Amino acid sequence: MTKEDILNELQKTASSPKAQLQKYLGAGKKVIGCVPVYTPEELIHSMGLVPMGLWGADIQIKDAKKFFPAFICSIMQSVLELGMKGSYKGLSAIVVPSLCDSLKCIGQNWKYAVPEIPFIPMTYPQNRVADFGITFTEKGYLIVIKELERICGVKFDEESLKKSIEIYNTHNELMREFSSLAAETEITPRQRSAVFKSALFMLKEEHNALMRELNDALTAEKQNGKTVQTDKIRIVTSGILADNGALLKILEDNNIIIAGDDVAAESRQYRTDCCTQSPPLRALAEKFAHMDCCSVLYDADKKRADLITDLAADRKADGVIVMQTKFCDPEEFDYVIIKEACAAKKIPHIIVEIDRHITNYDQARTIIQSFAEM
Repeated sequence: MTKEDILNELQKTASSPKAQLQKYLGAGKKVIGCVPVYTPEELIHSMGLVPMGLWGADIQIKDAKKFFPAFICSIMQSVLELGMKGSYKGLSAIVVPSLCDSLKCIGQNWKYAVPEIPFIPMTYPQNRVADFGITFTEKGYLIVIKELERICGVKFDEESLKKSIEIYNTHNELMREFSSLAAETEITPRQRSAVFKSALFMLKEEHNALMRELNDALTAEKQNGKTVQTDKIRIVTSGILADNGALLKILEDNNIIIAGDDVAAESRQYRTDCCTQSPPLRALAEKFAHMDCCSVLYDADKKRADLITDLAADRKADGVIVMQTKFCDPEEFDYVIIKEACAAKKIPHIIVEIDRHITNYDQARTIIQSFAEM
């Protein structure tokens, strides 16, 4: 397959998650919805189930308003709205982590709003690094395992988890490689987004096969001197979600490419590998303990700000764009520190508000255009 063929295939998957769901159901597979941010996909995968990301969609909210106030994360609102409209019909269950107030709310509301799809909570500790925190996480995984066995009629074994961990570690490596290559080759913001977004809806072994081909094609372009045009404005993006096609097109219209990201739905998923030396279930809990630099993970030192400025320097970025999810308190708290860190290192930055309900990004267009002109 050519580079264009692979990108088109990934774009098709990214834009049609419902078709992807039907494909797996048609093949006789059981699919588990994984609500962001850090649902234990390796565990679900190891039980012969298909983990599929539920990150909502750019839709108007109607029915979910019965359960949520207007001032809550639109990602969670749209996930519940899609569930109530039947868009997730066919899922065997959904797993919801408990890493922010909005996530804590959606699980209980889901039980009443979408009773036909069972809800499985994954309770994570914020004090995750200490040994007691790792043990707590491991026990949380055992509860998820028990519920998946009950609901889906499957069995868990650690040898299968070990194999799934290897597949996911390989995927992490391929996605990190792609992020680096995309900063140096002709990859548009919309193409880059499709690569990351498609990974949320595909079995990782299937995505791995396409990513190997894509990375090989981009490496060949780089070796042949077909690198990114020097007149492009290079930015680092940060936030929870940055997949809105209209917003990404505004970046393209202003000659902007994404040199790197600190986005929860993108590179944050792939920073941390799972240790292959520890017992598999313990290793999965240790992986969560080692995750860091994220607004929904406790970090007294707020190292995320330095990660963003260091990434901007490493990728030779001209600036930072913070994609601020509206009403996301953890992200709003972090923004103040990110702003100060960018100012201290003289890195130009702007903030653009993201809302799943927004249909018109004219205000964002004005902000981004002014940023590009500066």
